[in-house]
Amino acid sequence: MDVEAVRRVHDLAMQARVGLLADDHHPAYLHPGRTALILLQDVVSVNVSVVILGLLHESTDLKLRPAATQIADALGGEVSVSVLTAIPRPGDERLVERLVALGPGSALAVLAERLDHLRHLHMRPDLIDTWADTHAEVTSAWLPFAQRTHRKLAVRYAHWSRTFVKRI
Repeated sequence: MDVEAVRRVHDLAMQARVGLLADDHHPAYLHPGRTALILLQDVVSVNVSVVILGLLHESTDLKLRPAATQIADALGGEVSVSVLTAIPRPGDERLVERLVALGPGSALAVLAERLDHLRHLHMRPDLIDTWADTHAEVTSAWLPFAQRTHRKLAVRYAHWSRTFVKRI
């Protein structure tokens, strides 16, 4: 694992968070690092490019996503910006089709990134109006995709789906 590359990308992913989030206890603040931990602890055998992709992808708070120029400058081709733009976001009208079209590494990165947001959704009162739709989308798209992609991530998605429905 190229620890220096992961550190550099984590710093990049944190720049906007440090500047825009007044509260370092906001659920989005530690999101990049938690995404990397999901990949390292749940997926275990993962390529550094997958961890980097997970650190850079931001599906919920677009203002916290590093700009394409920042990514290109920082990585010098380690992760193509086009790979990031190919990843579908929640609510995409072609979500299932686009998820299934992802390569194996991108699939793991996007599942880990989305899972971290889901696990902290109950701490986001600003998103409460989206909870029912989010649960429906996870049940119909993200959970089946996780089941096709990685056993342990599928278990995590299934657990979230079972427990979160009680909050709606």
